[in-house]
Amino acid sequence: MASEGEAATHYTTDDALTRVGFGRFQALLLAYSGVGWVAEAFEIMLLSFVGPAVEAEWGVSGAEQGLISSVVFAGMLIGSIAGGLIADRCGRRTGFLFTAVVTGIFGLLSAFSPNFASLLALRFVAGLGLGAGHVLSTWFIEFVPAAKRGTWMVVFHCCWTVGTILEALLAWAVMPGLGWRWLLALSSAPCFVLLIFFPLTPESPRYLCSRGRTMDATVILERIARMNRGTLPPGILIYTPEKHVDNNLGTSETALLIAEDNAGTEDDTSSKTSGIVAFQALWSYDLLQSTFLLWFLYLANYFAYYGVILLTSELSNGKRRCTSARTHLMQPNSINLYRDVLLTSLAEFPGLLLAALLVDRIGRKTSMGGMLFMCGAFLAPLSVQLGEGLVTTLLFCARTCIMGSFAVLYVYTPELYSASTRNTGVGITSSLGRIGSIVSPLVTLGLLESCHQKEAVFVMDLVLFLAGATCAFFPRETKGCQIQ
Repeated sequence: MASEGEAATHYTTDDALTRVGFGRFQALLLAYSGVGWVAEAFEIMLLSFVGPAVEAEWGVSGAEQGLISSVVFAGMLIGSIAGGLIADRCGRRTGFLFTAVVTGIFGLLSAFSPNFASLLALRFVAGLGLGAGHVLSTWFIEFVPAAKRGTWMVVFHCCWTVGTILEALLAWAVMPGLGWRWLLALSSAPCFVLLIFFPLTPESPRYLCSRGRTMDATVILERIARMNRGTLPPGILIYTPEKHVDNNLGTSETALLIAEDNAGTEDDTSSKTSGIVAFQALWSYDLLQSTFLLWFLYLANYFAYYGVILLTSELSNGKRRCTSARTHLMQPNSINLYRDVLLTSLAEFPGLLLAALLVDRIGRKTSMGGMLFMCGAFLAPLSVQLGEGLVTTLLFCARTCIMGSFAVLYVYTPELYSASTRNTGVGITSSLGRIGSIVSPLVTLGLLESCHQKEAVFVMDLVLFLAGATCAFFPRETKGCQIQ
């Protein structure tokens, strides 16, 4: 916040957003960015349906079927970093233009794949665009006032769950009669909705300030004030990054959260910021500990999230016999496939509600840690044979908790970084998290195939316990704090 002596003549972006509040302007941004999150959910969830259908049409093996998902995740791993660098160097709008164009065009072209090899290549490129989808999240958070930022970001992440349910319904309607090609084509539609309304989207005023373009940022803030029927604080918009040491940040909720090691004059800020400088900032004294902890937390969350999904498919079918996991994966024609995706996706709504209730009340660190521990507690009884109803209930509760933890993590991560490095930091951590999604099936299914259900549950509980404990070591609590 501007100091008392400066209040009459200067104000920051946070001062302006706090003054005008969350109103019609942010609601429209939420709708737009939410469509982008739905688009990403579409492209991820269709993998549950396309793989088995392609296997039946082209006669590929089960291992080759798995490549369809693997190449998408590999593309996302690279795209997360690329999208972050683009958004920090060229602007948020350029970042999500990249994700919409690449995902939409190559997602649509995938529907016309003449053979399996071309399908893999096109899905890989579509994965590059999907990986940059986090730019929409960081773009939206930069317009939200600090007071309820966590709650509104959890609302934003509800769009993911809505997307998974809509994709399951779309597959249910399209697959039996029209086939997987129509599903791929229709699933790319949300990306083209983003492109249609792209000319109306504003650039982030925080990004503009970080590049020294305070006049352009003021114009956008005035637009927000008009649409929200409010007024900006008196004076001139300023951008004054402050340097803070980790040990001091916990004592002030009004302090800026992060250092700008290379911040100097406004001319320095307005000069081009290379990807190398943005990457180096992640290793600064203020960020080093948080960076490493975030990397592990993303790995653990992705590992546990997909592990819970795999456990659901293996343990909630009422049989729980020690058979090959491939047996389950190679029976796609049952209507139970669509039903199971719907039911497990519904478990995420309570998790999002729990996250929304806790994130701005007890803080980010406590919310994440508590839900990770709870997820582990719900999974622990699954190491022994239980009744079908109890297994389903425990898995539902575990899915609720891991989704809630994920939602808070996606709120917390962009709050730790400044405007000039935010997307780079989020992109790299998200990219490393994808490794967890790749390792999870190998470990979980590998143990289950070998009739080691107890060991599979133990590994997941160990990862969840370590992740929950990790939350206590973050030096910053960002509840109610300003961000640059």
